[in-house]
Amino acid sequence: MNVHATALAKAHQFDEQTSAFAGDVLDDLSQHPKRLSPKYFYDAAGSELFEQITRLPEYYPTRTELSILRDRGSAISAILPEGAALVEFGAGATTKVRLLLEQCALGAYVPVDISGDFLKAQADALRRDFPALAIYPVTADFTAPFALPDAIARMPKVGFFPGSTLGNFEPHEACSFLRSARDILGQDALMLIGVDLEKDERALYEAYNDKAGVTARFNLNVLHRINRELGGNFDISAFTHRAIYNRDRHRIEMHLISRKAQTVRLLGQNFSFRAGETIHTENSYKYSLERFAALARGSGWTPRESWTDGAGMFSVHALAASD
Repeated sequence: MNVHATALAKAHQFDEQTSAFAGDVLDDLSQHPKRLSPKYFYDAAGSELFEQITRLPEYYPTRTELSILRDRGSAISAILPEGAALVEFGAGATTKVRLLLEQCALGAYVPVDISGDFLKAQADALRRDFPALAIYPVTADFTAPFALPDAIARMPKVGFFPGSTLGNFEPHEACSFLRSARDILGQDALMLIGVDLEKDERALYEAYNDKAGVTARFNLNVLHRINRELGGNFDISAFTHRAIYNRDRHRIEMHLISRKAQTVRLLGQNFSFRAGETIHTENSYKYSLERFAALARGSGWTPRESWTDGAGMFSVHALAASD
């Protein structure tokens, strides 16, 4: 974040979280090409839109990962230490973690998410369904260091990072996240992580350009959030969603495309857009099993096991913290 962006954010007397959002937005829209961080998709509205995406017929990752967790539950349970605390990075909805809670003898669950209201609602629902389980929600940006609750200090730790969210990071950022997760979880920790796999490009394109337009609304929601929380004046109708597959970099790219020449004002700054200019909002990298294993080894983790669905669309990996 540049100094000017930080000063502007502080000048508007936001709370700490909103100031960080403001600073990042000002900094990212000043770049060439312009960009926005995908972590800001997930306010309450964005989290709900993403849950709708996971139920779309075109969007294979969620149902495929669920099938792996369901079908391989006994094998996963055999790896996890009894009484462990499960720390979920970017918890969101509880659909996937419920499969682990039902099949594994866990001592506590620590959901970590930047969207505090959504996190609380999900934690409350889990407490009703798993009354014997200790649940300690942590509102935090899971991409940065955060403290685990004191109550789980003596428990074995297992990280949980489903949903192919790792693919949203640049490879060097993915490495940094995995190293940070290892530091947070500590020695002898395990990690369960979902990783989307390389596949037919048509399946990828359709997954991120659904016919119902839910992914488009999800992408555009970040502009609604900027207007609502930071006082921006984005004309949402003047932008459109586009997702493409970049074959050379093994990734889906999501963009917001300006439909016309326009100027947006935000926190005292003007940002000009040419017709057709893009805001790059998200990448979703796709890995081979071998490339992900190499990334894990280079990030302080030793691959233990990996599971895929029958069609090889998606993978779940168990990693052990390296000495």
